[in-house]
Amino acid sequence: MADHAVSDDPAVQAQLDRLNAMTPGRDVLGRSRFRRLLGRLGNPERSLPPTFHVAGTNGKGSTCTYLRGAIAAQELTAHVYTSPHLVRLNERIRVANRLVADADLAALLAEVIGAVEAGDEHTTFFEATTAAAFLAFARARADACILEVGIGGRLDATNVIPAAAACGIAQLGIDHQAFLGDKLEDIAAEKAGIAKPGTPLVTLAYPPRIAAVIEDVAAAAGAPVLAQGRDWDIWRSAGGLRFSDAQGELPLPLPALAGEHQIANAGLATAMLRAQSAVPITPAAIARGLADARWPARLARLAPGPLTALAPKAEIWLDGAHNVAAMEGVAAFMAGRLPAGARLPVVLGLLADKDLAGVLACLSRLPCDINAVPIAGYNAHSADTISAAAQAAGLEAQAHPTVEDAVRAISGSATIALITGSLYLAGAVLRANGELPD
Repeated sequence: MADHAVSDDPAVQAQLDRLNAMTPGRDVLGRSRFRRLLGRLGNPERSLPPTFHVAGTNGKGSTCTYLRGAIAAQELTAHVYTSPHLVRLNERIRVANRLVADADLAALLAEVIGAVEAGDEHTTFFEATTAAAFLAFARARADACILEVGIGGRLDATNVIPAAAACGIAQLGIDHQAFLGDKLEDIAAEKAGIAKPGTPLVTLAYPPRIAAVIEDVAAAAGAPVLAQGRDWDIWRSAGGLRFSDAQGELPLPLPALAGEHQIANAGLATAMLRAQSAVPITPAAIARGLADARWPARLARLAPGPLTALAPKAEIWLDGAHNVAAMEGVAAFMAGRLPAGARLPVVLGLLADKDLAGVLACLSRLPCDINAVPIAGYNAHSADTISAAAQAAGLEAQAHPTVEDAVRAISGSATIALITGSLYLAGAVLRANGELPD
């Protein structure tokens, strides 16, 4: 599913219109064309500060958030590039701790598009925004840079950087099969493709066959692997967490982001920070980065707003889970919050290339009812398709034309509800509720 964007700023929208006219409307992996584009822009990727490069199926955005928080808590600055955006394209590009301004974003996009046209080549939305981010980062001072991989790793546009302070791989799962294959071994090899000579590659704990693939790819690149359970670990302790690595043990608070899976993400970020020396970070800064973390639409409770006002008695949780591995974590979290004997209304929208049956199988472990919705502007499963599949899986389900209609439908008796299935849906929900990520 290719990215796209709209903007309330006329100058940014004018450049997005130009960009949309020249992109193929789909994801295309490969770096040769992108390297030529960067060459015409002066190779900004060679002028980045010490960089943390993060891949993974799920959890890489949260890991980047913890990295960013620790660096800020150290009173340092970081450039950050993440994807996708939820409401505004600006969210993808954070320059020295601040989201890129509309005027700067418009100018950056114009420069990138001009370079594409000068080379008489096509580009993709992701390549263009990545190039814009590299330009912004190369021209502003910062102490560090954090890059989130888009798809895979080996052939991802972010993987043109010549070096990094540390690389990390978060949770692995089945997603983007058209690009990465449908075997975890193949996916692991693609993610491990971000390995760089002499740069620590920090990983979570994976099954032995998956870990072996990553070790082989890293060895070929000359990258040492620091694996959870062998070289570092993190676990719950009284009142918080305990982290351990070759440097010793470290007490940490529970991360501010909800869900048991965030413990592993917090550990990955901590291990990455402690595996490098280019950006000195104290234990106190790591702890504050975890405690103060904010990352919208990742098991976040919606604030009072126009959308939540439609179901004033319910606490409504939002998560962009769009694959089985992510939905398992969401279902486990909601199971722990659901009152005894209650049923959970789930507002569900899912892109057409995602595993609808697998997602529903995860949700079916809860006493829940499905309220299916479309995702406007994207190639998504129709509400009727989701509803029919949910009913076939033994769930109560109905289709609604909009999220607002679905929330109204659950307003009568629900005390807790979940909206999930896609980050694109999550973005629409945040916009509808007046919550703009900052």
